[in-house]
Amino acid sequence: MKQQPWKTYLRWILGTEAVGLLAGLLSRSATQAYGATIRTPALAPPAILFPIVWTLLYALMGFGAARVELSPPSAARRTDLRIFGLQLFFNFCWTLIFFNLQAFGAAFLWLVALWALILCMLLYFRRVDPLAGWLQLPYLLWVAFAGYLNLSVWLLN
Repeated sequence: MKQQPWKTYLRWILGTEAVGLLAGLLSRSATQAYGATIRTPALAPPAILFPIVWTLLYALMGFGAARVELSPPSAARRTDLRIFGLQLFFNFCWTLIFFNLQAFGAAFLWLVALWALILCMLLYFRRVDPLAGWLQLPYLLWVAFAGYLNLSVWLLN
């Protein structure tokens, strides 16, 4: 049976978006409490920007993963998709650690590990499909910025 590329893209993008949506739903009340009680750094963007940026980033992640899946079968492809799943798990958990637990120090350390996993994913994706790798660059940069925000919140609170 021939794989239909558009279904692969749709499955990966919607699946990745669903992980982000679930994390958002599970931390919704904690996020609202955070906004009302936690001191934030001067460079913190307005709250409305976060869901917009994350929606775009999850779409890029899913699009990249679909490109990797659509590449010829190989051990590298399997490894790349496992790294994708691991970084997505770390992404999901960070939201809960930061907002629900308000464990800002632990969340920062978790985010450092997430950043390293994203870099690894970017480099590994590039081996199989260069565009899939480069599509992860905005995600890597945003998580670096999130690291600044996380560290600042930890220090301010």
